[in-house]
Amino acid sequence: MEQKKNYALPIAMMFALFFMISFVTGLQNPMGIIIKSQFAASNLVSQLGNFANFIAYAFMGIPAGMLLTRIGYKKTALTAIAIGFVGVAITWCSGVVGEKMPDNTAMIFTVYLLGALVSGFSMCMLNTVVNPMLNTLGGGGNRGNQLIQFGGCCNSVGATIVPVLGGYLMGNIAEAKISDASPAMFIAMGIFALAFIVLASMNIPEPYIAASAEKDVNDKHSAWSFRHFVFGAVAIFFYVGIEVGIPNIGNLFMTNDLGIDPTIAGSIAGTYWFCMLIGRLVGGVAASKVSSKAMLLTVASIAVVLLLGAIMMSPAVTVSMPVFQSDISFGMVTVPACVMLLTLCGLCTSVMWGGIFNLAVEGLGKYTAAASGIFMMMVCGGGVMPLIQAKIADMTSYTGSYYLVVAMLVYLIWYALHGSKNVNKDIKVD
Repeated sequence: MEQKKNYALPIAMMFALFFMISFVTGLQNPMGIIIKSQFAASNLVSQLGNFANFIAYAFMGIPAGMLLTRIGYKKTALTAIAIGFVGVAITWCSGVVGEKMPDNTAMIFTVYLLGALVSGFSMCMLNTVVNPMLNTLGGGGNRGNQLIQFGGCCNSVGATIVPVLGGYLMGNIAEAKISDASPAMFIAMGIFALAFIVLASMNIPEPYIAASAEKDVNDKHSAWSFRHFVFGAVAIFFYVGIEVGIPNIGNLFMTNDLGIDPTIAGSIAGTYWFCMLIGRLVGGVAASKVSSKAMLLTVASIAVVLLLGAIMMSPAVTVSMPVFQSDISFGMVTVPACVMLLTLCGLCTSVMWGGIFNLAVEGLGKYTAAASGIFMMMVCGGGVMPLIQAKIADMTSYTGSYYLVVAMLVYLIWYALHGSKNVNKDIKVD
């Protein structure tokens, strides 16, 4: 009982960090629109900030895991928060440069991308901390998965409110400049500063740092020695590609092929993220009774059915669906039924991360921290797979590109059924 009481505050802090991850990452969405307007940029160039944010995971994932193993959860989190503050500050500086040297677009854009990249390093490090930390505080198993799902709810809240807050603070985003985003960036920096102060005063359990310090010698095994973890790392790479690709390509599909107003299309894309919030709330409750394997198998199978329906259904078939609007209310809009099916996929993708993570690190013991760092490296799939999907859309069609997503979901189904089995129980993990 005493242990649970002591862990309540660390759990709450991890939930707060989950919120910060999505809040800072989500800022790249309205920033992309600003970049497109301010520099008359192409769609590709407008998304480079988002790409820089994701590609940072490829460079920082493994170092973050090593850092976690050597200095522990608390010091790694504090370092990540400090880096996040610097990253947002650099982005703010790009707006200052834009005000003082408006004609030097190359410098403005370079500083902006640098800020996005540094922020990505921070998000990677924070993710490396919060996932294994919540799994550890929950004691692994269903309880560990449950805490990760509830943490994901906080992540979804951040992702849902960022576009609304961004629009409120920046006014007409389509005509805004980077400097107009300063209020949102000040809020982010303020939250980082507060989080640093609160976390610095807390005691957080460090289950692996002591063992790592004593036995950091010629261990012939690593997280890569576990087959179910290797397959899980691939699953995470695909999962993030699925999660990001569905709404991103869907937005292009709605605006370019279906002629849906960009404002409405944006609201529908936002509804996808809101569906993820609902899914994580339900998943968080169900995770204490439903195994990670059963949960992943179920939602991946349903997502395949929804996507195949969206691919094959004629856009002429329409339905009326509620969408999450910028004034934080729901309104009914008439859309092609295939769009509604894509949006409902958010209910499925919502709980996949926690299920995959829980299955992949089960039985890893002292290798869990390093495994989390590798997982963070694989998050770059959110930048790579949507890029491939976009290329397929250029070569075929938007709906045809979703066959790639279906293929990735089939892999997740296989992983839940067979790939997640730990066949390396002979390796000592104490």
